[in-house]
Amino acid sequence: MMKTAKGEIYRVAGPVVTVTGIRPRMYDVVFVGHLNLMGEVIQIRNDKSVIQVYEDTSGVKPGEPVTASGSPLMVELGPGLLTSIYDGIQRPLPVLNKKMGDFISRGLSEPGLDRSKKWKFESAVKKGSKVVGGSILGAVQETKNTEHRILVPPTTSGTIEDIADGKFCVEEPIGHLTDGTVLSLMHRWPMRVPRPVIDKLMPDIPLITGQRICDTLFPVAKGGTACIPGGFGTGKTVMQHQLAKWSDAEIVVYIGCGERGNEMTEVLTEFPKLKDPRTGAPLMERTVLIANTSNMPVAAREASVYTGITIAEYYRDMGYGVSLMADSTSRWAEAMREISSRLEEMPGEEGYPAYLSAKLAAFYERSGRAHLLNGKEGSITIIGAVSPAGADFSEPITQNTLRMVKVFWALDSKLAQRRHFPAINWLTSYSLYMNTLEPWFDREVSTDWKMLRMKTMELLQKEAELSEIVQLVGSDSLPEHDQLTLEIARYIREIFLQQHAYHEVDSYCSIQKQYSLLRTIHEYGAACYDALEKGVLLTDIFKMKSSGLLAKAKFELDFDHELEKVVAEMKKEFKSLGVEAM
Repeated sequence: MMKTAKGEIYRVAGPVVTVTGIRPRMYDVVFVGHLNLMGEVIQIRNDKSVIQVYEDTSGVKPGEPVTASGSPLMVELGPGLLTSIYDGIQRPLPVLNKKMGDFISRGLSEPGLDRSKKWKFESAVKKGSKVVGGSILGAVQETKNTEHRILVPPTTSGTIEDIADGKFCVEEPIGHLTDGTVLSLMHRWPMRVPRPVIDKLMPDIPLITGQRICDTLFPVAKGGTACIPGGFGTGKTVMQHQLAKWSDAEIVVYIGCGERGNEMTEVLTEFPKLKDPRTGAPLMERTVLIANTSNMPVAAREASVYTGITIAEYYRDMGYGVSLMADSTSRWAEAMREISSRLEEMPGEEGYPAYLSAKLAAFYERSGRAHLLNGKEGSITIIGAVSPAGADFSEPITQNTLRMVKVFWALDSKLAQRRHFPAINWLTSYSLYMNTLEPWFDREVSTDWKMLRMKTMELLQKEAELSEIVQLVGSDSLPEHDQLTLEIARYIREIFLQQHAYHEVDSYCSIQKQYSLLRTIHEYGAACYDALEKGVLLTDIFKMKSSGLLAKAKFELDFDHELEKVVAEMKKEFKSLGVEAM
């Protein structure tokens, strides 16, 4: 990065530094003090510029030199992003760890991409080919199962003068345009500027997560947005791990934004060990990790979200489906609040800046399934975790996020305390993608999928109403029909909604398996109601052993075969009660 004009420090207020003597543009990168701490211009007041510094400013004093770079903060995009672990401003943490151990020295900077590694490039264009921004020049095999498509930068176009196959470092020229523009394996893009697309598509294809409560009751579309709010211990991080591992996205970008150090350590140690269920290779081979813990400078935390979404857009532009996990946007908002207070801006609700809603909207709007500049189709699905203080969903971050996203997976502390996981509350959660996704489920799963889902939600709602009466008068005071309703709802909760994240079979549930399991529970429930109407005693219905077999079947590797045996046993037991059912 070029360093140009020089100035000096006028005032220091934590990560916010006021300087004089330079005339930068908004969001230009500036190097502050004798340590060359990297910062970004966030305000210009007459002859003074206000910088947010991405590193600790302890010991920095007025009068120290300041150097303007003349360009905004850029993200390096090219081969080598996958398997990488970066901090909030794309410094590779493993490289820094080798140089200085566990603590990063201030002012140190390393390029985001390895400059020495050579990549085997195979071109897909020839001399004389016309290319535009986003055109695919060729490909590099980045990991065993992921092809990295080399793109023309979005703002570049022209005619190929020459291009070569071979092994290149990321900065070496692989070709030229007729106007002299040099083409290489990498290019840079300003992190706060969304990468362009031709147009966005309707969210009519679901992101299959393998989690029953998500896929069946509250599905998210590819290119959609979802929010996972929950208090401490409700399973936000485990839920995001499950979504990263099992969802049918091809690339995963995980942003640990301001999380506790022990949680981030768990992510950094566990992710490399996870196996990709589709290929058997390590999950890290299709993952980029952005690690920014709560003890790191708040300014870098604010930047980490933009670093992650820019990398996600880059892989989307190759034609991939990308899943971006932001854990958590609450810490990002807290960083904005701290910087805003140091700028002496007028505070909004609970001290957050008045532009909080606009910032959240700008982030979530960078999601979507789109037609790309190169004619391909790609998507970014954003799943943001929110950590409301005291699990209070009425606080500003949750409420502003709910205005932007279309799926709300509300984690419930009471469910977590009862060891019901995923602890998603089915009464307060929702998905606004149902209407656009219905044709896909009718076509790919079954025409009665919508009916099953509606019956499930009605049954769970009825259970909630009856539970309030039970707390007053006890379950034995209820009519037998209502007692049976409570029992069938319990089957749905314990057999269908509960899912074991660490069980080798139950951790993932295919959409067809979800449908078969839910249909069988409802068919069993209908047979129970039929038996009750024909005079069978409720105690005899509750004594049936086949319902317990259904609970075990979901853990079996050969689920279809086990389900057939369970259904046969159910029919046999109902027949013994004098009822022809199922």
